[in-house]
Amino acid sequence: MYPHSHHQTDQPILDVSHVTVRYNGLAALDDITFHLHEGERIAVVGPNGAGKSTLFKAIAGVLQPNTGEVNIFGSLPRRHVCIAYIPQRSQVDWNFPVSVADVVMMGRSAKLGPFNWPRKKDWEHVHRALDTVELSDLAAHQIGQLSGGQQQRMFIARALAQEAELMLMDEPLSGLDTPAQEGLLSLLDTLRSQNATVMVATHDLDQAARHFDRIMLLNHRIIAFDVPQNVMQTDHLLQAYGGRLKIDPGGTMLVDDCCPPE
Repeated sequence: MYPHSHHQTDQPILDVSHVTVRYNGLAALDDITFHLHEGERIAVVGPNGAGKSTLFKAIAGVLQPNTGEVNIFGSLPRRHVCIAYIPQRSQVDWNFPVSVADVVMMGRSAKLGPFNWPRKKDWEHVHRALDTVELSDLAAHQIGQLSGGQQQRMFIARALAQEAELMLMDEPLSGLDTPAQEGLLSLLDTLRSQNATVMVATHDLDQAARHFDRIMLLNHRIIAFDVPQNVMQTDHLLQAYGGRLKIDPGGTMLVDDCCPPE
C-alpha cells in the first residue's frame, strides 16, 4: 500500500500526460493529455464506448494505463485519498443491507486506517455531509429505498465525508427525472463554493454547455477541450458522433447514441 501523499501546491490538481489504455490490443484511450485547475467543473461528453469511464478509472488509480502518467498534485493517484470516484448507479447492488449513513462513513475509511472504529470526529463529518446533500432524514434508511437522485446525493455525501478535492462522477444524471437532475446540478454549485474540482461524464450536450466551465469532447482521443462555445462546434461534434449527430430545423443538436455501453 502506498503512503498518503502530501500535495505539491505548485502542481495542478490533475495532470494527465500521454495516457493510453488498451483492451485486447484496441485503444480505449489514445494519447490523452490535459490538466485541470482547482475548483473547475468539467463535463466529459462523447458517444457510448468513447472511453469516458476508462478515463475516470485511470485518473482514480483503479486502472493502470499502458503508457503515460496521471498525477494528482504532483504524485500518483493511489498515493492520494482526495480522489472520489462515483460509479454509474447500474454498477451498485442496491439490495445490499447497508444504511445511507454507513455508505457515507465509508468515505472516512482511508482516514481511519485498518481495524479502527469511527470516532466522534468521523461521525461529525458524516452528519455534516448528509446535511449538505439534504439526506439527514434518510440516514438510517437502507440504500435501495432511495430514489435515483437521492442515491447520487448519497455518493456525493460519501465524497464530502472523504474530504475529496477531486470528484469523478460517471453519468450521475442518467435516468433521473428533470427535478432530480436540477437538484443535482444545484448541488454541484454547492461543491464549487467548497472549491471541489468536479469531472462529470454526461450524454446531455445542452446541460454540458449550460452548467460547466469547460467541456472535454472525447472519442478515444480528445477531439476538443475548451469553454463550451468553442467545443460545441458542428465540425467537432461530427468528429465525435459522426452520423449519430442530428440537427433539427431550429438548430438544436441531438445525438442518436445507440451504441452499446463501454
